[in-house]
Order: sequence, then C-alpha cells, then structure tokens
Amino acid sequence: MKPTDAMPLVEARGLSRTFDVSPPWLNRVLERRSRQYVHAVDGVDFAIERGRTLALVGESGCGKSTVAKLLVGLLPPSAGSVRFDGRDIARTLRSADAPALRRRMQMIFQDPYASLNPRWKVLDIVGEPLLEHGLAKSSAELAQRVGELLQSVGLGSGDMQRFPHQFSGGQRQRISIARALATEPEFLVCDEPTSALDVSVQAQVLNLMKDLQRSRGLTYLFISHNLAVVRHVSDRVGVMYLGRIVELADKHELFERPRHPYTRMLLDAIPDIRRTGLDRTPVQGEVPNPLKPPPGCSFHPRCPHANERCKVEQPALIDSAGVRVACHAVAEGRIGVA
Repeated sequence: MKPTDAMPLVEARGLSRTFDVSPPWLNRVLERRSRQYVHAVDGVDFAIERGRTLALVGESGCGKSTVAKLLVGLLPPSAGSVRFDGRDIARTLRSADAPALRRRMQMIFQDPYASLNPRWKVLDIVGEPLLEHGLAKSSAELAQRVGELLQSVGLGSGDMQRFPHQFSGGQRQRISIARALATEPEFLVCDEPTSALDVSVQAQVLNLMKDLQRSRGLTYLFISHNLAVVRHVSDRVGVMYLGRIVELADKHELFERPRHPYTRMLLDAIPDIRRTGLDRTPVQGEVPNPLKPPPGCSFHPRCPHANERCKVEQPALIDSAGVRVACHAVAEGRIGVA
C-alpha cells in the first residue's frame, strides 16, 4: 500500500519486547531455577500523525525508554511491528534502504552529559551524521552546515570549536538537538530530553523544540515522567504501566477528564493551587516487581476500585468516547469520568 498524507507517520502494532534476565546456566542448575524473563513492553498499540506529538508517561521502569529504542530500531521487537510511513522498519533496516530510513528518524537522549563524546569538539559531534550520510562534501561545507545547525538551536557558529565540558547542561542538550537535526529528519524520539536540566532551562529547551516542530514540520514521540512537561508539548498522551498502555487520549481530554485510576493518581501528584481542599483517594503501594507481575490487571494491587475480575482477567484497551482505556471498572461503569 502506498503511503499517503492521511496515514500516520509512525504506527506501533502489538509491539512487545521481552528480555532474558536469567542467572548464568551453572547458577540455575545449582539453585534449580528456571529462566526469568521481563516483559518490558507488552502489546503496545499507537499511531502518531505527521507534525504531531505523542507523549508517553509513567513511572520509572514502565517501558517508555524501551518503546523509544524499538521505534528507532536500536532494539528489535520480540513481537509486533513498527511501521514508518507505511513500511515495516525492521524489514527496511535489513534492506538497502536502511541509510535513507536512518536519515528520516533520529533520537534525543536523556542525559546531555553522557550522550556527547567529551573528547570531540562540537564540530565533530554535530558534523558526524553529515559525514556519515554524505551530506557534506568538504570541510568548508561541513563547517558551514554545522554553524547553521548551531544557530538554529540558539547557539553561535563559533561554538563549534569548543568541547562539551565548556557548556552548561541546557547548552549541551541544544548541541544534542542540533546533531539530531543534521540529517533533516521527519521524526524525533525524545527520551526525557529535559529531565536532567534545571526547571528554567527546561522551559527554554521545550520552547525551542516546539518552535523547531512548527518550522520544520517535525513529528515527535516525547517520553517523560513529568506530566507538567507533557501538558506543554503534547497533542496526545499515552499512559504506561508495567509495559502496557492503560490510557490513550488527546491531551485536553486526558487532563480534564481522566478515566483510568492510574492516570488519576498521576494527575493528583501534580501540585495545583486551584484544587486545594478537595478530597482525594490516595493509591497505596509501589510498582510491582516486573519479574513477577500480578495476575489480571497489573494495577489492581494499588487500585481502590479493583474487584475479583480485576485480579484474574487482564483488561483490553477499548474505546470509550474517543479515549482508549484498559480498565474493567471503567468498562463496567463502576467509575465515571473524573
């Protein structure tokens, strides 16, 4: 099928990734233990339209970063698929079209201190993808292109001769963004790109990313545990819990009328002076051990609305008034829209 503008640019279908975390063979034999597996991502479905931003939120360890790596081909899926512009990326990356696909999707990592080579100058860091993809034919052209990229993210062309340790955290992340933009991609996967930055610097970087999206028509997958950040940058929001999406909705719908109890718990954790004095239902407990997830709905040990069905039957992600929710209590009408 030929891709069209009406099709989503990125689409995940039944996306799963399992990791073997078993002890060494001899330990298993001596201790009589079987292999152990972690289902980091378990049957995730979503689509991202061109020029739009989908945010994935959830507590640490819920599988957000694994989804990011699956989408750009850094990890192969255990099951399911990712389609980019109508084509399966796993097949494309095994074909002669792999370099062209790599140019069209890039990733911005969480820690700008770890993602930049400390021994390279900015010219080498930002220029590497230009040389790798043959986008700069000479050293003069390389310097010109790198200078333009640095200026597009609010830095100066003179910064290309400096090393990463000579920049602040926010400036380093701008260098990471410039490197990601070097191949003129259409799709950027942003794995908590502002979590290592001060709050004031976060706002500057987020505003820069929104400006770049408008001017370049970029499509984003934005991963964060900070719902305040997500509210600022996203168009749609997917809430993840233990490797599964439990709620997927437009931003305004999710923040104004959350349905899943876990989404409500996350929203209740956001300080809001307008909600002072309102009664809240706190959710107790911690995230279960992913090596031994609870049967049925994985959220049921922490959910105030759980019943016997929740303890034995895993809820499917169903449509509810344009919102996709995986919750028996919502499906049965035991809890309404918040």
